[in-house]
Amino acid sequence: SLSLLFSTNKIFPISGTPQKDVIIKSDAPDTLLLEKHADYIASYGSKKDDYEYCMSEYLRMSGIYWGLTVMDLMGQLDRMNREEILTFIKSCQHECGGISASIGHDPHLLYTLSAVQILTLYDSINVIDVNKIVEYVQSLQKEDGSFAGDIWDPTKQLV
Repeated sequence: SLSLLFSTNKIFPISGTPQKDVIIKSDAPDTLLLEKHADYIASYGSKKDDYEYCMSEYLRMSGIYWGLTVMDLMGQLDRMNREEILTFIKSCQHECGGISASIGHDPHLLYTLSAVQILTLYDSINVIDVNKIVEYVQSLQKEDGSFAGDIWDPTKQLV
């Protein structure tokens, strides 16, 4: 079979037989159980003392974004605690304007992006100081146009 790989506006032909990494049994479910997925995501974080919840704190803002996005795609966004999420985001904005992954963490461009995306999803960008966000993002832009992720390691380029 012939497949096409698209990369940087070029088309590369790939030939051969696709590899299967798993064998799906004939009695496996053939329906995506959206309600079960929505139930899991809606309940995630309800047990704040769980080991997994505590250990994923450094990813919290991005995790909230991913969870809310999938809930929105499934038409289940209203099951999430909007006010709690908005309060959390506001509490993660620092004086410099950047937003951190969680309370007590340092601000970073990626978590700032996730927060802005969440607030856009909820049409609540007014929860944060947008002018400070702009200042923060501008402060991370380097002379060559790329961006540092945070002020602590300006040699790491994100874009």
